[in-house]
Amino acid sequence: MNMTETSQWKEITSYAKELKNKRIIDLFDENRMNEFSHELNNIYFDYSKNKIDQPLLDLFIKMAKELNLQQGIEDMFSGKKINTTEKRAVLHTALRAPEDQIIKVDGQNIIPLIHNANKKIENFTRKVISGEWKGTTGKSITDIVNIGIGGSELGPKMVVHALKDYRNHLKIHYLSNIDPFQLDHLLTEIDLETTLFVIVSKSFSTQETLTNAESVQKLYIKKYGKDAIAKHFATVSTQIEKAKNFGIAENNIFPMWDWVGGRFSLWSPAGISIPLAIGFENFKKLLEGAYLTDRHFKEKEFKENLPFLGAITSIIYNNLLGYETEAYIPYSEKLKYLPDFLQQLLMESNGKSINKNGRKVSYQTGNILWGNPGTNAQHSFFQLLHQGTKMVPLNFIAEKINRSTAFPMQHRMLLSNMIAQSEALLKGEANENPYKNFEGNRPSTIMLLDEITPSALGSLLAYFEHLTFVEGYLWDINSFDQFGVELGKKTAAHILESLEHKKIDRIHDDSTNQLLQRVMKD
Repeated sequence: MNMTETSQWKEITSYAKELKNKRIIDLFDENRMNEFSHELNNIYFDYSKNKIDQPLLDLFIKMAKELNLQQGIEDMFSGKKINTTEKRAVLHTALRAPEDQIIKVDGQNIIPLIHNANKKIENFTRKVISGEWKGTTGKSITDIVNIGIGGSELGPKMVVHALKDYRNHLKIHYLSNIDPFQLDHLLTEIDLETTLFVIVSKSFSTQETLTNAESVQKLYIKKYGKDAIAKHFATVSTQIEKAKNFGIAENNIFPMWDWVGGRFSLWSPAGISIPLAIGFENFKKLLEGAYLTDRHFKEKEFKENLPFLGAITSIIYNNLLGYETEAYIPYSEKLKYLPDFLQQLLMESNGKSINKNGRKVSYQTGNILWGNPGTNAQHSFFQLLHQGTKMVPLNFIAEKINRSTAFPMQHRMLLSNMIAQSEALLKGEANENPYKNFEGNRPSTIMLLDEITPSALGSLLAYFEHLTFVEGYLWDINSFDQFGVELGKKTAAHILESLEHKKIDRIHDDSTNQLLQRVMKD
């Protein structure tokens, strides 16, 4: 059953119509801040500037209980195979669980597997960071290149950038795109003698990843011989034999598990560039922060359950008020890659039109997400947000304190801009000149971290993961497969064959045929 089939849905839609015509500022009373602002692990979440009130929240809570959401949460955490289309458990939460827990998949307790992998990663990263690991010419490693795409790049890259204040001396690079420009540019920045490449690919056959890896492999073999591969490559993969055939030493092969989806995998060995960049102790704090959110999500009542509150505000806009996009605006350059990460997390997870019973849904699912850091964003698309015809709910994210900066005044200006934008969007400003009139009544959510620490970042990212789960559960879709990326890949293989042989041997549409002819022309 999905949310539109519940006994509450008619009442929810009717109440939302009434609420649509109200101004958000008029919903404020003496209880609003207590009802719609909460704290978790030094992060302040403020939902008060959204089109929601206590009666509507109560209706959503009744609906969640009718849909047995709490049992759904328990099913995910316990290892039930809730990824029904692929018959897999969904256990990214187990990656941050304490060593004394027992979580079974097909009768096997997976917690020892996770902690044994973490010990191997800890030993590996210690050797590389300390300089004990030597390249083929006897020099220590100075640069790490993560070769991976999608979940094997977006999450780790975002975390490593966000935690710059915790970085060690190693330079971290990410090679994902098949565009040769990226590889060409990378090779001007690194010295092969002192670079370690980590290939992150569950199948060890992802087209972009393997093509880039093989291109670099050839450079090493040409310059230093085959034996150099073992000293300059490691991998995270399930395909041990493929990795060994590539030249990677077995001790430098780290596991992946099919009960962790790519976009949820930064906590796993797939996120190995994170402990390489910030050290294993800080990586542990990232996991500990995520675990705090896991406990909150499992244990808190829905009226103060943060991922639940975040999910239903999004559902109100998407399903009840017809707002099709949401903007995520981090007022922190450290979080510049967060919108990219959230696009994959939420849009790949919930961009589905078929429900768990294989039937087409009759309602909207995943919202379109976009964003850029403030204050840059204020000078590009905020005009549309304040005075345009599109209603776009905003999510502001910032840190209260930036201890690393030598320019505290700039940080205060940054925060003042974020707070001012949320107030201006809410209240607007009347003006007799229509060009200078601001209607206001535009919703926003604020997430204010005391500081961007590994623990706080871990809590924030786990919040988004669980918000994704709640949305998918209420929409009755499987948030944990991604078949939508496959058709384009399969078609690309056929197109590549035509380009390689300069011969069109398949039936295409006229536009595709003309494009192929144009590309093949010398």
